[in-house]
Amino acid sequence: MPNYFTGCPDLLFQFDRLDLKDAVRILERDYTEAELFPYAPKSYDEAMEIYRSALELVGDLAGNFVAPRAGAVDAEGSTFRDGKVQYAQGTQDALEKLAEAGLTAVIIPRKYGGSNFPATVYIMMIEMISRADASLMTLFGYQDVGETIARLGTESQGKEFLLKYATGEWTGATCLSEPGAGSDLQSVKLRAYQDSTGQWRLNGVKHFISNGCGQVLVVLARSEPGTNNMFGLSLFVCHGGETVQVTHIEDKMGLNGSPTCELYFNDTPAQLLGRRRFGLINVLYILNHARFSVAAQGLGIAEAAFEQALTWCRERIQFGKVLYSMPPISNTLIDMRVTIEAARSLLYASTQWLDLRNKLEEEIAERKAHGKPVEDLKKQFERAARYVDLLSPMVKYSVTEAANRIVYDALQLHGGMGYMKEMAIERLARDVRITSIYEGATSVQVVGAAKSVMSDVLSDWFAERERMAVTRELQSVADQLMKLRALFLDSLASVRDHDKASFREAAARDLTDMYCDLFTGYLLLEEAQVTERKRLIAERYAKKALSRAAAGAEAIRTGQYSDLSTADVFCLDGSAAPPPSSV
Repeated sequence: MPNYFTGCPDLLFQFDRLDLKDAVRILERDYTEAELFPYAPKSYDEAMEIYRSALELVGDLAGNFVAPRAGAVDAEGSTFRDGKVQYAQGTQDALEKLAEAGLTAVIIPRKYGGSNFPATVYIMMIEMISRADASLMTLFGYQDVGETIARLGTESQGKEFLLKYATGEWTGATCLSEPGAGSDLQSVKLRAYQDSTGQWRLNGVKHFISNGCGQVLVVLARSEPGTNNMFGLSLFVCHGGETVQVTHIEDKMGLNGSPTCELYFNDTPAQLLGRRRFGLINVLYILNHARFSVAAQGLGIAEAAFEQALTWCRERIQFGKVLYSMPPISNTLIDMRVTIEAARSLLYASTQWLDLRNKLEEEIAERKAHGKPVEDLKKQFERAARYVDLLSPMVKYSVTEAANRIVYDALQLHGGMGYMKEMAIERLARDVRITSIYEGATSVQVVGAAKSVMSDVLSDWFAERERMAVTRELQSVADQLMKLRALFLDSLASVRDHDKASFREAAARDLTDMYCDLFTGYLLLEEAQVTERKRLIAERYAKKALSRAAAGAEAIRTGQYSDLSTADVFCLDGSAAPPPSSV
């Protein structure tokens, strides 16, 4: 009977190392929530025990109920008939189980029927659900919709939209993308207007909307006529229903259990969510959560793929030998395991900063509302905010790209059988591909992280780690990270000094890779002082990271990106017209 929490030693290790004291204290209002809700924790230790129990429950459901049905869900998929979307039977059964267990509103406040959990614990749940069935994550993972309404909405909006959301009777979706506005959300055109009674209404099309058939929709729309930038956008909440038509669901490569919808809004009644004209600013807050959720989705898929590959290689015999005993095979498996554990360290170290940033912002706002001083919190908040601005895009990019590599290797280790529908790895290979694309593709994430990388926003954090005492056995790891830091700083100076913006933009990915490897390397170095097994992880990771950094530094030093102005020579064969604007 697999439990994806208690049966995953590394996830348990990460949970035991969480430090959410400040975030949970604010979340629980200095533990006065227990005065209103008898099941709320009265201390940090009690809160952590509640979180552990909830994670064990999710781990059990994921391993023993969701995972066995994932293949059937993929084969059946979501269907669209007579204008209605129908989930696969396994998806519907899983949603009912999650609702029965009280797991459909873990990050929604208790006053609306939720559990009031921190984001980090929720992200751990998403990893386990994704490991079982990645398509279910896009339903379970849309609790962010409820959290957004609770954070931005009025009390009456919370009661109207969240009470049935919390019970699982309703599901939701965030409606951002349009045919002409994917990652470029400033180009959103869906129109919001007020009729003669002052009622807001929505007109237009949204597409690529995961679970767009949900009953609660948070929609980004253009509320200011004549504008074409972010300042004309506002966020709205509405009910799915007669005036929101699902025109079709997409025939996708993977995540078949998750319906991806095109929606037509026809004078749909809606309510303004938060401040008018602050739509894109509020969406960036939502995307911070979404990026970490998708990173966890990729990580869960990677964990499932590794387990499939390990089982296969320990059982498969070729040339008279078990695959697992062959050095090239075992080397690949070790690299996969190291990459997964490094990604997990990176993800959960980063979500803790997300929790701290969000809760400090709430506490500062509440103090200001009551005329209380906030100076003691400002510096702590500003640091957390700077870190999240970097970590949100960097983690999404790094973890999902790593997940894609792991699943590729896992399928390769299966040989020809991995390409067959009867093998779970074939489904995982299709499911993982979207993780580095949606909620902002990799190139967009690199751009998002580049400003923080170029300003070396973690310099104080790195300086603290460089002063950290390490054991003799770990000194080589510390030395390699120091070398990596020096390579980064040299490369950063070269890129900053380069006279071509195109070169600086293209080199941003190499710099981001170095920065991410350095941050992750120091996280692993800290962990290595706790357990011998993590020392082995840190040693291999640091060696690989240093070699990757050397390659990136060499690309920058030799001017590998100096020929970008000749893109037409490389890309066009002379028979095609040049694109509207060349590099």
